[in-house]
Parts: sequence; C-alpha cells; structure tokens
Amino acid sequence: MIEKTGAIELAKSSGRPRTARTKANIQKVKQRLNRKKGVSTRKLGKELDMSHMSAHRILHNDLGCFPCKKIREPAITDIQKGKRVKFASWVLNNSKKDETKNWLFSDEKIFDLNGMYNAQNDRVWATNRQEADKKGGVKQIHQFPTKIMVWLGACGKGLTTLVVLNKGTVDHVRYIREVLPVALKCGNKMMDNNWTFQQDGASAHKDHNTQQWCADNMPAFVPHYRWPPNSPDSNPMDYSIWDELVQTMNWDHVRTKNTLIEEIKRAFKKILAQNVLHSVKNFTVCLRLILKNKGNYIR
Repeated sequence: MIEKTGAIELAKSSGRPRTARTKANIQKVKQRLNRKKGVSTRKLGKELDMSHMSAHRILHNDLGCFPCKKIREPAITDIQKGKRVKFASWVLNNSKKDETKNWLFSDEKIFDLNGMYNAQNDRVWATNRQEADKKGGVKQIHQFPTKIMVWLGACGKGLTTLVVLNKGTVDHVRYIREVLPVALKCGNKMMDNNWTFQQDGASAHKDHNTQQWCADNMPAFVPHYRWPPNSPDSNPMDYSIWDELVQTMNWDHVRTKNTLIEEIKRAFKKILAQNVLHSVKNFTVCLRLILKNKGNYIR
C-alpha cells in the first residue's frame, strides 16, 4: 500500500460502501431537525427509507445529537415579563448586600399517595417481566389519590415549622388562623423581628384581610402587587426546597394518608440548613438572571 500510494492510510474505506449514512441523508436529517418538531428514530427512518438504527447513528455519530426530554415551564406573557423585570429591579435596588437572607420565603405544596414516578428513569433490570414484577417493577397508581397540602417557609437561618393542612380547602380565614401565626413566630425566633415575609399571589394570600393581617403583625412583607405572577423561578421554595424534600422521601413507605404525612415530616427533618442557606442566597442570582433575560423564565 505504501509503494502504491506513498501513505499508510487506506486509499478508500474497506468494506461495503455506505448506503444510509451518506452525506445526502445526513443533510436530510439535519434539515428535518431544523423544523423544531420532535420525531422518533423509527419515524425518521421511515421518512428517509432507512432503518431506525441508521437514523440513530446519523443523529448520534454524525450530528453529535442526543435525545432531550421536553421540560415544563410557565407560559409567561409579555405583561408578566414586565412585572418580573420590575420586581427584580425593585429588590436589587432597594436591598442591601445579604439583606434578602432575612426574607422568609413561603409556599404551599400538594402531595398525594401516587407520589413521584418517572416511567423513563424508574427501571428494574431483569431477564423477563415476571422477574421484574417480583423485584418491584410495578408502580400501583391510585385512581383518586388522597391529597394533602403542606405549608413551609425558608430563610437564611433555616426552615420554619411544617404546617400540614390535610382537611378541607385553605381560604383566607384558615390561612390567617393556621399559617400566618406560625410564620410570624418562626420568623421572629430566627431573625429577631428584623425580616420580610414573602408569599405568592394565591387568592388566600392576596385577600385584603390577609394583606391587612400582614401589615398589622409582620415586621415587613412583600405586598401582593409586588410579587410577580408565574414566577416559581424566583422563590427558593419552588426552585430548590420542595424538590429536595420530595427527593428525600421514601415513597415505598407511603401507603395511606398517615404514612404520607409521616414521610413528609421525616424528609423535612433531613433537609440540611446549609442547603437552605445556599438556596436563599441564590434568590438575588435568579433576579439578576431575570433582568438579563428580559423577564423570561430561567432554569
């Protein structure tokens, strides 16, 4: 070969010539991806008259692509984007360094018996279906699962007391009676009467009776017209704390309403104070990103 070509490389590739992974087909796949419409390798192979494995090799080996799951995020309107920018500017311009560590961020979350289940990632390795079932390969789903609501607050000093609201709806009357006194007591205990209470725009929160109670009793609070709608990326409870609590729970232990409450309380005690502080510190980081992205949702 060296005598004929003067090089040690092959003059042409060995084996059969490519029939599927040609430059033309690679370009077709690339153009198909530019439509911004999801497609499976089987459907792509059918469209281009090739096997799904050839389509997969083009995507992975030739174009360097890998499958990404679609993620959910709030649909934010232009008006809401403007409110998010306005809020971020207000906080950053009116808060001294580390002052937001003395904000008490609060939120409610609904839990049910079905818990967290990801069919894509929850896999059991087995040689057959029967073996997989014996190894815990079945996730039973309740048709009408029991639900409970939980309230929790977080600040730079840690978490508040957990409030379980497991019966009935939570209107402003119940919110004022069962939640706000807990927030006030915990806030004063952790931050010495020098703190700001935050709550989102839920109807029980923005009710004029709730707003008046906060004005009369809280050292300071964020009024409902300040907090931007559709902004879970601005609340440490939403972008961090709840997720850690849910991931810490052992859902195999959850069978009844009582075991659900017990597991929530157990996981709550496992959340580290340093993780809470880190999440709260990231609040201003998130606000700067919101400004940078002109009010668009951040991840």
